Amino acid sequence: MNTILHIETATKNCSVALSRNGKQVALVEKFSMEYSHSEQLHGFIQQAFEKADLNLSDLDAVAVSKGPGSYTGLRIGVAAAKGICFALDLPLIGVNSLQVITENYQPLSNEILFPMFDARRMEIYSLVLNNKKEIIRETSAEIITEDSFMDFDKDKTWVFFGSGAEKCKSTISAEHIKYVDDIQHPSASGMIPLAEKAFKESAFEDLAYFEPFYLKEFFTPSPKKKK
Repeated sequence: MNTILHIETATKNCSVALSRNGKQVALVEKFSMEYSHSEQLHGFIQQAFEKADLNLSDLDAVAVSKGPGSYTGLRIGVAAAKGICFALDLPLIGVNSLQVITENYQPLSNEILFPMFDARRMEIYSLVLNNKKEIIRETSAEIITEDSFMDFDKDKTWVFFGSGAEKCKSTISAEHIKYVDDIQHPSASGMIPLAEKAFKESAFEDLAYFEPFYLKEFFTPSPKKKK
């Protein structure tokens, strides 16, 4: 039986979960506009263990959201995860934060998923997945324009969700695009299936060198050539 601690701090939602054999046994989280992760995270970890009636010594691994997301939030989460792993000699699992939020949505067969986080101004972090939640375009940072994502199949339904989707509404509009407004931020509960898969495959991070996945460079698609 494996027990994994999950830490999600990529956005304004500070979230901690515990799982045993891929099943959630505790969840503690709070959304805050003030990004109060530094004050909340360690208390949330303690509360999660109390809820699950477990101890740190029961852990087999620690999973942490590795980004993209808030620079400060990611650093706080990764520092906590690495500290526990170093202290207890545990493996570390890094999980893409945009994949985490995707776990909140069950796609139909004709859908392409576009989870996205708000960055700044008209900038977003995004990932693109097929209906099986397989990545078809890796995480990228980009400036939203009317030509964004135009390389993808328009015969399928594009599903936009996450805190960055709101920025697209005024710029990208078409019959094949669906906005899901009630999925905004990732939760540690969404990390569980991803971390469980990584644990079974022994897909662990190099603890000494692991750093959050920061996306600092934004690109703007080249303008279309006039005919």
